[in-house]
Amino acid sequence: MSKPDIRVIIPAFNEQNAVGLVIDEIPKDWVSEVIVVDNGSTDDTFEQAKSRGATALKEPTRGYGNACLKGMKHIAESETQPEIVVFLDGDHSDYPEQMVDLVKPIIANEADMVIGSRALGQKEKGSMTPQQVFGNWLATTLIKIFYRKKYTDLGPFRAIRYESLLTIDMKDRTYGWTVEMQLKAAKLNLRTKDVAVNYRQRIGVSKVSGTIKGTLGAGYKIIYTIFKYL
Repeated sequence: MSKPDIRVIIPAFNEQNAVGLVIDEIPKDWVSEVIVVDNGSTDDTFEQAKSRGATALKEPTRGYGNACLKGMKHIAESETQPEIVVFLDGDHSDYPEQMVDLVKPIIANEADMVIGSRALGQKEKGSMTPQQVFGNWLATTLIKIFYRKKYTDLGPFRAIRYESLLTIDMKDRTYGWTVEMQLKAAKLNLRTKDVAVNYRQRIGVSKVSGTIKGTLGAGYKIIYTIFKYL
């Protein structure tokens, strides 16, 4: 199996203790560039990413989607464009080495987008809060009902064919990023696949599930986005 040009985008906010580990564990022989987007951190996230050999960018406007869009803009302005883009969180909750399992179905032309499903994999005790588990179940159930598409997770660890990512035309700048991508993929009849990935407790406190405001905000935005694109 020949290896295509693969770029990794890692949105990161105050992940100085985790982002270096994430970068180190990415299988370097599979990727041509690791892009870390510092989303307004007040710690040494940017410096840690840069010291590990990643392309470190700054996006001061907070928002998960804003950070991802910054990474995509960097790719669009590069001399060459990749065949596959991988999105991965910077908190060390995912296992970066499992990236290979996500890109293989795309390389084999079996899928246009692959979601790393925590629901199908092994989860470390305490790695997902009850509200996260329920929220994922509710969102995927609504997508199945209204979009006729079965997903098992809205997990942030995912791989997508670059041309498909451009076709989807991502817009969301905050919590609705992952669900927007999956909804639009369903509407465009892209070939998608869920692949089991393992999940562990993140390093540090989650900015979403770790606070009541973050949990409610993310939940509202996800549900809103599901109905917005009907």
